[in-house]
Amino acid sequence: MDVLVKDGHLGHGKDPKDHVLTAADDVAVAIPRHPLGIKPAGNAYTATQNLKLAAGLFACLPDEVIIQILEELESNSLSKLGGTCKAFYAFTQLEDLWKTLFIESHQSPFTWRGTWRSTYLNIPATKLSKFSCKDFFSDVLYRPFFCAYTPLKPYTTSIPSLNAIARLSNLSSDEFSTQWTDKPFILTDPVQEWPVYRDWSTEGLLEKYGEVKFVAEAVDWPLKTYVEYMNDNSDESPLYLFDRCFVEKMRIKVGKNNDGQYWAPECFGEDLFAVLGDQRPDSRWLIVGPERSGSTFHKDPNATSAWNAVLKGSKYWIMFPSSASYPPPPGVFVSEDQSEVTSPLSIAEWLIGFHAEARNTHGCMEGICEAGEVLHVPSGWWHLVVNLSPSIAITQNFVPRAHLPNALAFLKEKSGQVSGFKHDIKDPYGLFIQRMEEQHTDILSEAILKIERKKEGRKRKWDEIVKSETEQGNNGTRGGEFSFGFGNMDEEDVP
Repeated sequence: MDVLVKDGHLGHGKDPKDHVLTAADDVAVAIPRHPLGIKPAGNAYTATQNLKLAAGLFACLPDEVIIQILEELESNSLSKLGGTCKAFYAFTQLEDLWKTLFIESHQSPFTWRGTWRSTYLNIPATKLSKFSCKDFFSDVLYRPFFCAYTPLKPYTTSIPSLNAIARLSNLSSDEFSTQWTDKPFILTDPVQEWPVYRDWSTEGLLEKYGEVKFVAEAVDWPLKTYVEYMNDNSDESPLYLFDRCFVEKMRIKVGKNNDGQYWAPECFGEDLFAVLGDQRPDSRWLIVGPERSGSTFHKDPNATSAWNAVLKGSKYWIMFPSSASYPPPPGVFVSEDQSEVTSPLSIAEWLIGFHAEARNTHGCMEGICEAGEVLHVPSGWWHLVVNLSPSIAITQNFVPRAHLPNALAFLKEKSGQVSGFKHDIKDPYGLFIQRMEEQHTDILSEAILKIERKKEGRKRKWDEIVKSETEQGNNGTRGGEFSFGFGNMDEEDVP
């Protein structure tokens, strides 16, 4: 459906007087005018002038193709091309072009100036020239702006009761292992005992660690630079600080009996990957990010479970179980071997296009984890998370006893997807088996037995289907009705 803007707001229809909203009035009311006056492509149908025609032969190319061409240009060529006409001026203002140039330039030191273009050119944003492009119509150029200003509230509130993630004060290790290993939940008490919950704030971290470099996706910046970016950007998908070496960089202790600054909630019990010692895969991360930053749909690595503790701010979670009985979340497409996941490029884009469908999809779970709370992510669950306000969090992946079969099967059968191990570890599965045999022989034997039973169950089910199909063929019935769909039968349900 073509998108129209009336008075700077997003609506649908073919008459520019129409103002029919898609998700909620809140969405339309919150969208300001594009700083250059650019409007969605649908407005061109009723416009008397279209600036793209000034681009000559390039005007016949789709906007996506023009952007791909511009991605091959260096900064000087991009700036010069932007001076030829308003059409190319509009195209060359796209922030993603300048973000890529800046990241590839490895500038250091630098001053963050509010936009990628002004930072790359080292010119205050207020001194950059701006021209009106009010007669330019492009979904490619308008969409990132629209997504960056789409409010989150219409999508993260009014959670249906059937979808709500359980909220508990705490759990014992027995309760977790017998009732909750396969369910997401939020605990409200354990994190509030941590010193980091009491002591950490953006200001406090800046004072102690402002010059320390942390990883934020494709960049490695001092914390003070990242906070400047965090407090002053208009990115559709803000950079997310996600650092796996924060304990070493900050020189903090971990463990309740070690005068630690934080520790794993006791209900989760022993992390069986701990048998690997310093050869274990990456397992803990510091997470810092502005409102709207977060992670698109994914599963945690190596079939691990995880907990995510919010120290400051709040996070919205939407989650789905993963098994033969459940398809991937709406808008998420997975390769046959599950090694590649394709989904919309940004969280806002997914919320706009697929959230309504997802909320009505079987298995959907949603919740908001507030400061001082911790959320459990079961092994294999799809999840998307977005910060509702500037947030500081710690997350840790672990292998509980109940999900040891999952981790073993993943390491053995999906070796090409195993991640987080040091490069000198060539056989993670063999190493894990060896250490488990040395330290937890009974637990390992139990897990291997469960894996073998599952394989036998699959084979038995397959033999029954083949036998039934053969009998139907011998009886003259239609064999063409055979399907690989096993109805509601899940591999996990096979005894």
